[in-house]
Amino acid sequence: MAEPINLERTKNSPEIILDKENAIFKISGRSIVEDPKEFYTPVYNWLEEYVKAPLDRTNFIIDLEYFNSSSARQIMELIMLLEKIPETGNKVKVSWLYEEGDEMSRERGDEIKMVSKLDFEIKEYPSEDY
Repeated sequence: MAEPINLERTKNSPEIILDKENAIFKISGRSIVEDPKEFYTPVYNWLEEYVKAPLDRTNFIIDLEYFNSSSARQIMELIMLLEKIPETGNKVKVSWLYEEGDEMSRERGDEIKMVSKLDFEIKEYPSEDY
């Protein structure tokens, strides 16, 4: 089993947790990294190994408050990898979370949902601004 990935969030890069043993699969924060392909390659490689022997159920959470277009391409690459999981007879669900009132994030989730072949839910959570 691949070692878990646990990247801490920075100003420009998201928190990423990929932990098969604890069934945690999450990307959250902002993704405006200078070289998205380089940043996401270890994540892609980890998922590539994971889809060969996934859990019975994988719930992949994406909670990005902002990501640029080059990061969007990398996110789509990850989702396309996840689309291989049902071929193994296992289930996968993507939960796209967005903050209340963040229409841009909701719309980007809708766009990805339209092209994805996965069980894909879009969920709003309350804004922390009062």
